[in-house]
Amino acid sequence: MLDKPSIRTDLTLILLRKNYVMPAAEKLTTIVSTKGQVILPKVIRDRRHWESGTKLVVEETDDGVLLRPIPLFKVTSIAEVAGMLAYQGKAKSIEEMDDAVMREAKRRAGH
Repeated sequence: MLDKPSIRTDLTLILLRKNYVMPAAEKLTTIVSTKGQVILPKVIRDRRHWESGTKLVVEETDDGVLLRPIPLFKVTSIAEVAGMLAYQGKAKSIEEMDDAVMREAKRRAGH
């Protein structure tokens, strides 16, 4: 039998994983410390590959609290990335590019 909902608001940790639902027997709990800290269970950290120092975005949703890792790189468009490749000189031939690549490979190899 289900208990009546309590008056206080329960926050639920939602971990998104494509087509993954944690079985009821696997439901985990944690406690909010006096400093407001929450320890994520190791099994969750391992599944998500969240190492120590992983920065997370915290969002409040209708269903609870959502944690997502902050992307390592900001989202960019093709135009922004392609703009970094701009070259202001005369176009190079394939042979000139091949020669430059070979010179750099030799330089890196110490020749």
